[in-house]
Amino acid sequence: MVLIDAPAPAGAPSTPAQLVRARPVDRRRAAAGVALAGLAVAAVFALVRVDISVSAMLGSWSNATRFVGRVGTITFPPAGELVGLVGLTLGLVICGTVLAAVLSVPVAYLAAANTTPGPSWRLLGRFLGVLARAVPDVVMAMVAVLVFSIGALPGIVAIGLHSVGMISKLFADAIEQIDEGPRLALRAAGATRTQEFISGVLPQVLPSWVATVLHRNDINLRGSVILGYVGVVGLGLEMKYAFSSLNYSLGLGIALVMFALCVGMEIISSAARKAMLGHAAPSRRVPRWWRGRALPARTAPRSAQEALHRPWDRERVRNGAAGWLAVAVVAASVAVCDIPWRELITSWQLIPEVAAKFWPPSFGNYPAAVMVGAMAETVAIAFAATGLTFVLSVLVGALAARNVAPTGLVRGVARFVLVSIRGIPELILAVVLIIVTGLGPQAGTLALAFCGIGLLGKLIADSFEEVDAGPERAVTTAGATRLQVFVAATFPQGSRALIGHTFYLLDTNIRAATILGIVGGGGIGYYVLNAGQGSNYDQVTAIVAMILVAVLVVEGLSMWIRRALG
Repeated sequence: MVLIDAPAPAGAPSTPAQLVRARPVDRRRAAAGVALAGLAVAAVFALVRVDISVSAMLGSWSNATRFVGRVGTITFPPAGELVGLVGLTLGLVICGTVLAAVLSVPVAYLAAANTTPGPSWRLLGRFLGVLARAVPDVVMAMVAVLVFSIGALPGIVAIGLHSVGMISKLFADAIEQIDEGPRLALRAAGATRTQEFISGVLPQVLPSWVATVLHRNDINLRGSVILGYVGVVGLGLEMKYAFSSLNYSLGLGIALVMFALCVGMEIISSAARKAMLGHAAPSRRVPRWWRGRALPARTAPRSAQEALHRPWDRERVRNGAAGWLAVAVVAASVAVCDIPWRELITSWQLIPEVAAKFWPPSFGNYPAAVMVGAMAETVAIAFAATGLTFVLSVLVGALAARNVAPTGLVRGVARFVLVSIRGIPELILAVVLIIVTGLGPQAGTLALAFCGIGLLGKLIADSFEEVDAGPERAVTTAGATRLQVFVAATFPQGSRALIGHTFYLLDTNIRAATILGIVGGGGIGYYVLNAGQGSNYDQVTAIVAMILVAVLVVEGLSMWIRRALG
């Protein structure tokens, strides 16, 4: 074959500089870049507003010394009582998460673009998810306590309704990314929409859905601590009583038990998520560890007769045992919570009366400027914490990624650090920081920034490990160092996922900053607690409305930037 250089068309760019100048500018991408730069600047200004003073923190070591001396020997509740509290806490968290998992299915069905009956239904599904995420679980627990009697039921309802927001959003995103082939084949065969969903959609997204539910269960366990501040039974309520009576030794003992539970739950859930996702439908991309080897021969698809008589191999036995174990855990959780089923049926008639207490929204005796300023402080805490977390998480998350860490030992240590951080509830760390450094946004910001590293660092590590290895190999072949490979190939490919994860953390931090304000971490949470304790529920509604607006703005900005960067 002979290659002939054809002359360039008249006016066409011929030099590299001309090619660069001739490349059309994508205005949407440019606008998204400007928006990201603006958000980074906003995070810096938020740090300035929060006024994290290093000198003041160093000067507070005397407070820390006095606190340690006041704590003395850490104590725990009696063994029998402690076992009961642990079982009750785990039970209400698991029951609430299961409730959320069930409710998330119809919401995600409506919210997914490829399963929703129409645009209006999709808008409704998305709005329900955002509303569930925006209303703090402590506010939902406050309402549930008014409807139901004191016990585990208000906590179950609050956890279940609030968790629908996150689970349905991730579930809907997974539904939109399925292979449409099986669903279209069922439709061509005359299947109904329900049959399409059950047989063509659900099998593809079930592993991802279960993994999301397990991840949400970890979050709910850490968040169950705050529910004790509105009367929900469990370890959180006992810890509140201990700290309120200045019994710091007992309070920290309960906090240590909570930390151990969170770490244990995180390890179990991570193993289960890995097993579930490992048995998901094979990816179209060959795993990095298999590249360069011969692919294993795959057996032909089973016939209907073979599918009915599958052998009980190791995989099937393991999956069956895991399924029955999950059923047993849920059943034990329901038994431990001792749910008053009759009350669950009859108490719904109180909802109109309770709803009337929350309407119309009002700031009460507080000037609007005060409430708006408190909400602005909450948003500033969220931005400042997200900025600090981002910087630290990129470092720790990169070291936790298999294709970035210099050695397996470094990766293992980084993963262990991330798991340990995720096991610390933000509320417990905030309470300790408030005792040491005093009330104010500084304690809330530091608590959110530190605890956020566990979540964002893990997401970043997973995203870096999932990038295409081709560019990394090409840069390595050219003689680049490990750092140069990371900067030139790994980070650019993972940047889109990193942006999405950071927006998710910001969305989470806005709600978490509200919760930390309840214990003195600054922001609007202080007014939420005062309004609830004073039965000024119209003020609670006004505050929730402001939180909803903030979450909607972040959600809309996140969607626009991700589409623009496409």
